[in-house]
Amino acid sequence: MTVPCEIITETFGSLFHCEPVNGYIRIRTPFMYPDGDSIDLYLRENGEALTLTDLGEALHWLWTHQVGDRRTKRQEQLVQEVATRAGVELFRDMLVIRLRDPQEMAQAVTALSQAVLRVADVWFTFRARAAETVMDDVADFLAEEKIHYEQNRRYIGRSGKAWKIDFHTRSRDRSALVKVLSTGSRAAAKQVADTTIAGWYDLSHLSTDPEGLKFISLLDDSADVWSGEDIRRVADISEIAFWSRPDELIEKLAA
Repeated sequence: MTVPCEIITETFGSLFHCEPVNGYIRIRTPFMYPDGDSIDLYLRENGEALTLTDLGEALHWLWTHQVGDRRTKRQEQLVQEVATRAGVELFRDMLVIRLRDPQEMAQAVTALSQAVLRVADVWFTFRARAAETVMDDVADFLAEEKIHYEQNRRYIGRSGKAWKIDFHTRSRDRSALVKVLSTGSRAAAKQVADTTIAGWYDLSHLSTDPEGLKFISLLDDSADVWSGEDIRRVADISEIAFWSRPDELIEKLAA
């Protein structure tokens, strides 16, 4: 197994590192999953053939971070499309490349690394679609409650940056800006909270006078991803509402 590793070292230098692990040669790549975990590949000799695989780590990561508890046919179709386009075999949730010539190793490592990255990118599709679904649900709810609103308006912050706000609601006594915080991943929740806090802070001039706009952060708590610390930080600069308790949102909008 030294020959493939020598080829990898000669091609990529110190960017990739080989070491034996449980009957495989683990190839530690410089690439990472969206949450910062390293992407590793595994090489094994089968007679005259070599098998390069991720041992199912990419799909395990993806399903662990998906929104909801069940895979859908559409989700599985997206993964299969990624594997097909990358020229990689999908076998029992593992991404696999089989080769007979060690000289193909560098090309195979590059192809499989890219396939793992593309599978991980499918997570962003899951998250975006989940967030869009929540937005649609909130819009339908406001319409049912006969609350007038504008959606996806942009406001200029003190820094000069434009911030897109999900809903600008208007009631008889007060108007409010509502930002929906939605993600299915604990790893992404802090980033979502940080972005929301930065936006409210930059737009704080809109809430300073007595007739100013109320800031409401609506947390999609259908998934248990929000830490107490993140909730407290967001609550320091805006009012908090939870999508699981829509009646409380109505009270905050009307107050």
